[in-house]
Amino acid sequence: MTATDQSQPDATDPALEWREGGIPVSTRFDDPYFSLAGGLDETRHVFLAGNDLPARLRPGLHIAELGFGTGLNLLALAQMAGDMALRYTSFEGFPMSVAELARAHGAFPELADLAAELRAGWSAPRFRLRRIEVEIITGDVRASLPDWPGRADVWFLDGFSPAKNPDMWGEDVMAGVGRHTAPGGTFATYTAAGHVRRALQAAGFAVERAPGFAGKRHMSRGRMPG
Repeated sequence: MTATDQSQPDATDPALEWREGGIPVSTRFDDPYFSLAGGLDETRHVFLAGNDLPARLRPGLHIAELGFGTGLNLLALAQMAGDMALRYTSFEGFPMSVAELARAHGAFPELADLAAELRAGWSAPRFRLRRIEVEIITGDVRASLPDWPGRADVWFLDGFSPAKNPDMWGEDVMAGVGRHTAPGGTFATYTAAGHVRRALQAAGFAVERAPGFAGKRHMSRGRMPG
């Protein structure tokens, strides 16, 4: 895009519209950022309980995430973890502005204090949320994940729907998740799409289906042997 051409959106713009209740929806992927049936409850069911948290919490546990979005998963984790020191790395292709985050966070008043701390650190790629060391890696995950030196104990796989954002869920990205998982590490995701489960199995995970959130029949979870 040239300096004078304003007809095309910024490639990193999250491209939002807002539904009643402060729910952001990506117009790029035609998908809401969190469940219309209750985003915080969904996070607790899918990503926290799906990874056996809080039972597995320990100092230094490294959580990684595909799709930071509004930061709801991080906020729910921070609320659960209390004063425990953790590490958190999130890959996000379309980061929201502070104002957009604030609008989305308004839907979760019980997280208001944590959300304000998150927004205060948002301008930096690394910041602290209570005792969680947070790193946000922006850009196309297909390029950034292979170069990441970390290995996670827990993965939150929270990209937009595989049917609407297939690049996030491709075999190459799921293989990268596997390579960057510590022995005994786990993942959880809201999707039960067969091609995603097969890609995660090919990446080395023992994959199982579990009951989904709010009437959804299935979600997926898995563990890396070790």
